[in-house]
Amino acid sequence: MYTRQSSRPKSFGRKVSFSRKPKYKGASFSRVNSKSRFKSSGIDYSKFIKKAEHVAEKPYVSRHKFSDFPFNAQIQKNIERAGYVNPRPIQDQSIPVVMKGQDIFGMANTGTGKTAAFLLPLIDMVMKNKEEKVLVLAPTRELALQIEQELRTLAFGSGLYGVAVVGGLPINKQIDEIRRGVSFVIGTPGRVTDLIKRKVLDLSNYKRVVLDEADRMLDMGFIDDMVFILGKTRADRQTLFFSATLSGEVKKLTEKFLKDPVFVSVISGETAKNIEQDIVRTKSKEEKIEKLHEILVNEDSLKVLIFREMKHSVDSLTKDLAQRGFKVGCIHGDKRSRERIRTLDSFKKDHINVLIATDVAARGLDIPDVTHVINYDVPQNYETYVHRIGRTGRSGKKGMALTFV
Repeated sequence: MYTRQSSRPKSFGRKVSFSRKPKYKGASFSRVNSKSRFKSSGIDYSKFIKKAEHVAEKPYVSRHKFSDFPFNAQIQKNIERAGYVNPRPIQDQSIPVVMKGQDIFGMANTGTGKTAAFLLPLIDMVMKNKEEKVLVLAPTRELALQIEQELRTLAFGSGLYGVAVVGGLPINKQIDEIRRGVSFVIGTPGRVTDLIKRKVLDLSNYKRVVLDEADRMLDMGFIDDMVFILGKTRADRQTLFFSATLSGEVKKLTEKFLKDPVFVSVISGETAKNIEQDIVRTKSKEEKIEKLHEILVNEDSLKVLIFREMKHSVDSLTKDLAQRGFKVGCIHGDKRSRERIRTLDSFKKDHINVLIATDVAARGLDIPDVTHVINYDVPQNYETYVHRIGRTGRSGKKGMALTFV
């Protein structure tokens, strides 16, 4: 991680001109013919241009209170300690279904409260029957670790324990935890598959299985691992399936592994209405970094998430921005888990205000108060674009999404 302790740097170097009236001081963005397309992806330029409607989020009127759910008294204490007041939409609609033992297909983005939506009822079930075990699959180590941390909070004082089994962290420690006995195994498909093949993890008695961010796992090529893992669990298992999209592959997976699932969706629209979307045109590498600099020094750029396609490109841009005085960090697949966790923590706590990441590293992360998402490299497809920009404009706040072309 590269950081500078100086205040946000002033713009320097040659002045860069933009093609229309600046929205930012010293920077603006260009409209293009809607018929123009990216040669690499075939995505219309016009798809990256959309005015924000600045619609305030309407308060969700929940059907239940947390006290309405027949949770163990210790869980209710933990809910109160965690600061939860009223259930969020995915929690309000999913918890009763899970508690009935039914399969569920929930459509929800990261940051909507879905982790608690499945953890709370599952913790309660295991407290009532200590023989039960739960498997949670997540696409990235960061998301798996986040889920494990939330489990600690919500299961505090219950006597239940979980282990995060992910790559990049010592496998022997994870093996020891499993052998000592845990109620929850939370892991990435690759590491879970490894532990099964080593005959450390026996899933034949796992009755509850959660697939979190299932569409991302498919995108990352985990389909074979997912099928292998689910084939090792009980035939009469309860399966909880969460996804932000309903692609053909996702639908096939639900048809294969879910039994009469209840469908719950808290997603509305293609992209958030509160996100201003535009493009930034550049003709050279030098012009591109200058335009990025002008955006980052703007007073509205408080917390910026930048996406790049390649790991070495992430490192290169991080170094360039650090040399310009920005407080910047980066995450990608070659970074060690501990380093990625430290960088994310620094970004969440505003010790750095610019984070550069690849799609794989950033998937499944819940980072609050991101003001800008910048696609420094064009995304491979529109679904990836939607997922990227969904990191800003949350909870009724205004967000900005910019794509360099």
